Amino acid sequence: MSTIPFRPSTLQRRDMAPPRAQATLRVIRARALGMCFGVRDALRDVLALRDAGSVTVWGELVHNPLVITQLGERGFVQRGEQSRIAFPDTARVLITAHGVSDRERARLRAHGHELIDTTCPLVRHAHDVALRLSAEGRHVVVLGKRGHVEVQGLVGDLPRADVVWERHEVAHYPYPRLGVLAQTTTPPDRAAELIDEIRLLNPTADLRVVDTICAPTRDRQRALDELAGEVRVAVVVGGSGSNNTRELVARLARLGVAAHRVATAAELEPGWFAGHAVVGLAAGTSALPDTVDAVERRLRDLPVSPPR
Repeated sequence: MSTIPFRPSTLQRRDMAPPRAQATLRVIRARALGMCFGVRDALRDVLALRDAGSVTVWGELVHNPLVITQLGERGFVQRGEQSRIAFPDTARVLITAHGVSDRERARLRAHGHELIDTTCPLVRHAHDVALRLSAEGRHVVVLGKRGHVEVQGLVGDLPRADVVWERHEVAHYPYPRLGVLAQTTTPPDRAAELIDEIRLLNPTADLRVVDTICAPTRDRQRALDELAGEVRVAVVVGGSGSNNTRELVARLARLGVAAHRVATAAELEPGWFAGHAVVGLAAGTSALPDTVDAVERRLRDLPVSPPR
């Protein structure tokens, strides 16, 4: 006697089917992000040094607590950027990618220190531009953050200089000839606004502007603008002390993107992405590639959730 095969009803088949996997966030990386070649090369050169205990890193190699901790564990002596008055006890001193003035180099050498110079070549170029503008008899105006370690190096060999970052800081300068350059990581649109203001307040001055904004900064700014056209929420990876990371967050906010800064994947909050299926990912020059990858993996694991 033949048997009739068991055929579950439509309802039974639906109940017996394996549960559908929940959708997870889609991550779009900025086309350019993370460490620029100057920071990357400086880090590579430091890690290749032997006898770490004989080297003082003159400032923060990278504005990243993880890197600073790792250098300490390897035995490097580190001197904070605001504590570089007293001479170090080590025979060798490492100049970071941010650079220092020639006056500071001479001071360290005169005290008998051997210098290991990892200054970014684009920072070195900006320093040379500042010296040339001054040699032309121009009063130098630096578009940058007063007190930033790079800016300290740019103005450290000049007889006088002004540093401006906000439009209200620009003044009428009582000099017939002016020379303008920028901290290498200055956002191009900010630089353009400041230059316009300098021209406005100094209409009769012989003004020479030299573009010293580095190509990696320009590339990252363009990539950020592209990213803002695709997402409404984004994560920026970088240390809390990283100026360029803060600038990335601020720019995304101006472009209408809710941006959240994290130093590591552990700092991600799933609630930030409620109601979003896509998230952007950017990173400052202080962010290690492994850290960026870890943040991306964590984001891709987060489920898409409805708006709260």
